[in-house]
Amino acid sequence: MKSIRTNISTLRQIVELIPGHLVKKISIKHGVDKKSRSFTPWSHVVSLLFSQLSHALSLNDVCDSLKNHISMLTTIRGAVAPSRNGLSYANNNRNADMAEDLFWSVLAHLHSTSPSFGGRNYSGMPKRFKRMIKFSGSVLLFGIFKD
Repeated sequence: MKSIRTNISTLRQIVELIPGHLVKKISIKHGVDKKSRSFTPWSHVVSLLFSQLSHALSLNDVCDSLKNHISMLTTIRGAVAPSRNGLSYANNNRNADMAEDLFWSVLAHLHSTSPSFGGRNYSGMPKRFKRMIKFSGSVLLFGIFKD
């Protein structure tokens, strides 16, 4: 198992691939930004990515790990550590379509910057990623929400 410090540095490298304006633009499109106060859509995306990278088993794992490493987390474009209640509420009430749009937008961005990214164009689901996560009544497979 990787240490938390390694997970956060890997998280930082992955997050740098997401264009800075993209999460804000997509959250406005889906109306997620209107419902958020202190726990922004950007912090939510970073928390979900961290939970995937660290193989967190529970909400407590994610929240406790991110709170213990808040100084490293804030250097990732100002992300904040979620409270247990805040992350749970965000997972239950925010529109899951935002994550699907974010995935396809980032994939399109990576293809435009590096046409050979991924080896081929995806017309459907990438097949080698099989870990499922429950989120807001939907299933997440490699960042894609399916109802």
